[in-house]
Amino acid sequence: MNIKIICVGKLKEKYFKQGIAEYAKRMSKFAKFQIVEVPDEKAPESLSNAEMENVKAKEGQRILEKIKDRDYVYALAILGKERSSEEFAAEIDKLTTYGHSDIDFVIGGSLGLSPEVLKRADTQISFGRFTLPHQLMRLVLSEQVYRAFMINVGSPYHK
Repeated sequence: MNIKIICVGKLKEKYFKQGIAEYAKRMSKFAKFQIVEVPDEKAPESLSNAEMENVKAKEGQRILEKIKDRDYVYALAILGKERSSEEFAAEIDKLTTYGHSDIDFVIGGSLGLSPEVLKRADTQISFGRFTLPHQLMRLVLSEQVYRAFMINVGSPYHK
């Protein structure tokens, strides 16, 4: 199985990198895990709606270039469906049972995801209505994917 997090922008904070590396190491017995960063589009603070859509479109194109045709894609979106950890684990288990060995998670830039990326996604997932820094979301998502594997093998990690 291959798990890929595709995200916009570079991760700069060392402590986030260390946390993600720890979960990547733990996941290595279940799946190949990788983070793919695409460049963010430089944009001034105040943008018109058309300029915002243009930024999302450019970032979206970069994201779509990293997704293979057969990949199952989760788009992280505020309006996505919330799931419990157990529901998420069951979903991952079902995907692997039915032959989806490449699962991608997409985290957009500061303006969100383009309509094209949302259309390509097989499902949208939300981690709640909070706004979280995208760098932190990478760590949270990494932990939840690891937790899903642990739930699926009956580990006491998830209590």
